[in-house]
Amino acid sequence: MIKLYDDGVYLLHGTEIVEDPAKAGISVSKEEAAKNTIAYGILEAHNTSSDMKSLQIKFDKLTSHDITFVGIIQTARASGLEKFPVPYVLTNCHNSLCAVGGTINEDDHMFGLTCAKKYGGVYVPPHQAVIHQFAREMLAGGGKMILGSDSHTRYGALGTMAMGEGGPELVKQLLNKTYDIKMPGVIGIYLDGEPMKGVGPQDVALAIIGATFKNGYVNNKVMEFVGPGVGSLSADFRIGIDVMTTETTCLSSIWRTDEKIKEFYDIHGRSEDYKELNPKDVAYYDGMVYVNLSEIKPMIAMPFHPSNVYSIDELNENLTDILHDVEQKALVSLDGAVEYSLKDKVVDGKFYVEQGIIAGCAGGGFENICAAADIIKGKNIGADAFTFSVYPASMPVYMELVKNGAVADLLEAGTVVKTAFCGPCFGAGDTPANNAFSIRHTTRNFPNREGSKLQSGQISSVALMDARSIAATAANKGFLTPATAMDVEYKGQKYHFDKNIYANRVFDSKGVADPDVEIQFGPNIKDWPAMSALPENLIVKVVSEIHDPVTTTDELIPSGETSSYRSNPLGLAEFALSRKDPAYVGRAKEVQAAQKAIESGSCPLDALEELKPVMAKIQETYPNVGKGNIGVGSTIFAVKPGDGSAREQAASCQKVLGGWANIANEYATKRYRSNLINWGMLPFLTDAEDTALPFKNGDYIFVPDVRKAVEEKQDVIKAYVVGDDLKEIDLRLGDLTDAEREIILQGCLINYYRATSGK
Repeated sequence: MIKLYDDGVYLLHGTEIVEDPAKAGISVSKEEAAKNTIAYGILEAHNTSSDMKSLQIKFDKLTSHDITFVGIIQTARASGLEKFPVPYVLTNCHNSLCAVGGTINEDDHMFGLTCAKKYGGVYVPPHQAVIHQFAREMLAGGGKMILGSDSHTRYGALGTMAMGEGGPELVKQLLNKTYDIKMPGVIGIYLDGEPMKGVGPQDVALAIIGATFKNGYVNNKVMEFVGPGVGSLSADFRIGIDVMTTETTCLSSIWRTDEKIKEFYDIHGRSEDYKELNPKDVAYYDGMVYVNLSEIKPMIAMPFHPSNVYSIDELNENLTDILHDVEQKALVSLDGAVEYSLKDKVVDGKFYVEQGIIAGCAGGGFENICAAADIIKGKNIGADAFTFSVYPASMPVYMELVKNGAVADLLEAGTVVKTAFCGPCFGAGDTPANNAFSIRHTTRNFPNREGSKLQSGQISSVALMDARSIAATAANKGFLTPATAMDVEYKGQKYHFDKNIYANRVFDSKGVADPDVEIQFGPNIKDWPAMSALPENLIVKVVSEIHDPVTTTDELIPSGETSSYRSNPLGLAEFALSRKDPAYVGRAKEVQAAQKAIESGSCPLDALEELKPVMAKIQETYPNVGKGNIGVGSTIFAVKPGDGSAREQAASCQKVLGGWANIANEYATKRYRSNLINWGMLPFLTDAEDTALPFKNGDYIFVPDVRKAVEEKQDVIKAYVVGDDLKEIDLRLGDLTDAEREIILQGCLINYYRATSGK
């Protein structure tokens, strides 16, 4: 079904995989042939440096949603923003639906609208479209690059190389700076055959994620989809696979394009944006994933990660064993905080689920919902616990589904059809009941993301499936059913795009800024607090220690209802690690009191009594360390933090609570590490096994001459665990650009730009 090649391979004429170039008579070097990928050509066209090994990228367009755009624009404003230099689209698809406890949604929306007017952007009102569907319909273009502040910024199927990064990377683009990165590796995804009836894009995507995530095969690389199987897939089908590439931890994606993609642009009235893309006759890839589409079956990603993949048939045939295995894995994911059982979902030998949802950028596409309507037409979901909800990804999609009768078929069966909203994907909509099991065509199923609150004893489960099998399960009244088991005639209805919906409702400045517009601030929209530069010497206290194999951003800062505080940095920070380590915030604040004392000119030892013996021990060896040359803050240890969302709040919440660093064995994604750097935090690495760390939670670590170490680009930074003596440990920062080093030295991106602009 899926084969991973151990080494790099050549691709001839876009169809023939060659492992041994000598036998095939290939004389082109790997280095030259690597320039013949689609990805290389697009990156070269957008690189502003003279060195293709060290890229400085300028993107064609930017996009953000309402969880992120307030913080981005506030950061850019504080750094000297005068006008959006490239098209910047602000969508409002992450409404938290909270009227109390945080920022009123409409306050953020009006902030976004007035900023779009003032700085020359595009504003998409709530319920009109989820961020990535609007980008597909209105922004994507062949050979272009788009940067978005959402991790699932992926438009590769349309010939657009898109990347999801934390907000500060968009700030750099807004200030006419560049996205700096080493030339990434390119992994070919060779598609062969065609999917069997009932198999959808989520099935293919989950199969690929299951094969590549755990071994890091495509980590921080570009996935380039090639091979004859691409041509067997519709544009919608390709888009559905493409959006899920994020869950492999790849950097970006790109696909070869053809007449079906040209038709997509034609339908949307943007024929001029189509560009045929293919690798050149002899292309070299750093790895290759062979996918036989014909062999892929309906899949399910069981809790609590998209890579926890089984075929639905396999699950149904081995319920007891697989459910037990998931329960055991849950002991790690949930830290044993709650009782967790799945075997009670087995009723008369069949697996019963309580909820089915098709939504967002992954599931809410036209073809997915049409197929679901075809499956459930003439049936019903029953009058028991099972519920079924569908969220079309945009109003144009919704209107076409109304016109062609799909919505009527869904409604008659008992389905609830809602507007474009990402809530089920990030924990702010259709939260399952306690102990309930939800199957979703969305992007993620992390713990703490779907609404669970472990500290309150609330736990629910989300599994990822394709819309077709979700609809089949709904037609079977909640009993897990693959779509391939259904005898269905799929109508294959044609899509018609009505541009008037957006023309009548979306604000588009056409790139014209109006500096006279006053930005509308709600009472809970707050500026970023002042942040200090990196001190000469640093004392950090370990205030959280996480030993999970991977730590997601949703564990570092929960999504869902907490997002109502998204425009208030200090308010949101109160929720940092709240579902993973509820004591973290209090511990961080205790240590922060010492740094605040330093900043106010007071003695930190008076503010934090436990610091006195620590400082005394340090001064035995370093007598000159003290007033005027010391900083105090907190750090956390995690084995592999940062999988998941691009939201920079996972880092910024730590920073505003006094965080100076993270310590990790490795960072799960580039975007999380970049977020740490952009918020002035040291992305430390340790080679010590997490089971044999030289420090523990509650320990103080002293880093002498840390500022000098960053300035001088030291590979290894000497630090000391402070106890009865100073125990030396080695920390590393990994590769940093000169600009990244300066950002850390200045204390954060805002300080860096203020310093360089003279403001």
